[in-house]
Amino acid sequence: MPTGVAIRDVREQLFDAAERILLSAGPSALTSRAVTAEAGCAKGVLHRHFEDFDAFLADFVLDRVNRMDARATALLASAGAGTVVDNLTEALIALFRSVAVAIVALVTFRDDLRDRLRRTWPAGVPVLTEAVDMVAAYLAAERDLGRVAPDAAIDALAPTLIGTGHLLFADRRGDPPDPAAVREVVASVTAGAVR
Repeated sequence: MPTGVAIRDVREQLFDAAERILLSAGPSALTSRAVTAEAGCAKGVLHRHFEDFDAFLADFVLDRVNRMDARATALLASAGAGTVVDNLTEALIALFRSVAVAIVALVTFRDDLRDRLRRTWPAGVPVLTEAVDMVAAYLAAERDLGRVAPDAAIDALAPTLIGTGHLLFADRRGDPPDPAAVREVVASVTAGAVR
């Protein structure tokens, strides 16, 4: 891109480029040069907007975590409709078919990124901990509606569902699991809790 040409929404353009690279080539391919080339801008653009590449990556991860708010709202709104197992199955499939699995790999892959994220995200991997909160809120809403047992261990069920979902989808290069397989896992994990 020629010097002096204004780039609209440069942060979003760079984040979208990073997501495309992460999904297509994995965390090892994610470099500042690759991001700016994918975004179609000069390398200096990234460094004008971010302290360094790890600052960029931390903001990218947190931006993608914030995008989960809409998914969490939709899941919570589904409480009382359909079945608990189907709602959770759809939520896990939507979550793990997104960039979430690749972000987990990125955070695991880069020690400096993890350290930087710890400044604002004290525990866990941001995408996964946010997903646990999303599922726990949904299960609590279903418990309030009487569709989940009052003594259900929501604090154990939510991370179990997210951890199991992550394991099912962790192979980014292979085919994603069949929705029926995801549903079977959700049904097994929630069998003692769902009414």
